[in-house]
Amino acid sequence: MRQINFNKYFRPFNSVSIILIIISLGFLVFKGLNYGVDFKGGTLIEVRSNNPDTDISRIRATFKDMNLGDVSVKNFGKENDFIIKIEKKLNNDPNFINNIKQNVTKKSLDLDFRRVESVGPKVSSELLKAGVIAICISLAAMLIYIWIRFEWQFSLGAILALFHDVILTLGIFSLFSLEINLSIVAAVLTIVGYSMNDTVVIYDRVRENLKKNSDLKIFDVTNLSINETLSRTIITSITTLLALFSIFIFGGEILKGFSLAMILGVFFGTYSSIYIANSVLIYLRVSKKTITKEE
Repeated sequence: MRQINFNKYFRPFNSVSIILIIISLGFLVFKGLNYGVDFKGGTLIEVRSNNPDTDISRIRATFKDMNLGDVSVKNFGKENDFIIKIEKKLNNDPNFINNIKQNVTKKSLDLDFRRVESVGPKVSSELLKAGVIAICISLAAMLIYIWIRFEWQFSLGAILALFHDVILTLGIFSLFSLEINLSIVAAVLTIVGYSMNDTVVIYDRVRENLKKNSDLKIFDVTNLSINETLSRTIITSITTLLALFSIFIFGGEILKGFSLAMILGVFFGTYSSIYIANSVLIYLRVSKKTITKEE
């Protein structure tokens, strides 16, 4: 099999990654994330128009005229299905939805209210806090796992790779104002696991090659290890992406955010395991002497 010199370009790729991380952090700090009803609180209504010619702009204008705060209307599933997210909460008002239905009827809109959900501010803040804690705990657990299984240099590389993947994914969501909900938190946690799995496979081969080829420098060892695991990485990534693109295209509006986050995670995870995690070993000049733990 032809050997590809991946490490030849690790410095320029590292520079690009640093720039992208800085840009992503800038978006996250100054623009922030577009939190959905799960985290921001509000009311979600799923409706179906009995008139297939109903224009989404007309529905949006009708709901905005009700002074309900921030209103978002999007197609959901079929052409005549819509998801309406409004800032105002139900607040235990039994007439809240009835008033909306009456206003819709006055505007001569024939809408069938199929689902109504509401999330209060207390619940939404607790969900946001729980989501952040879940991501932080998963990163910490991965750090400890790699530290125990390998050495601290490997652990540092793995955590930087995970940080890279998560920040870039969230940065893209911030850039395009894509909605962040509980399914996106699940996707981020899955990205952490996927990226770590890819990194561990390469790290395991690096450790084996360091023991077998003590005369080789870490630059050559990591390059050899990446090439030896390349076919497995490609096959795993392609099969995963095939499933994710199917979900993104045919899974409907509700799964688009989740599948997009996962698609980005697979790309970033594959890239970071090669050009972030392994680059750290090169910078720290890991050698056979640093591998003290036996399997």
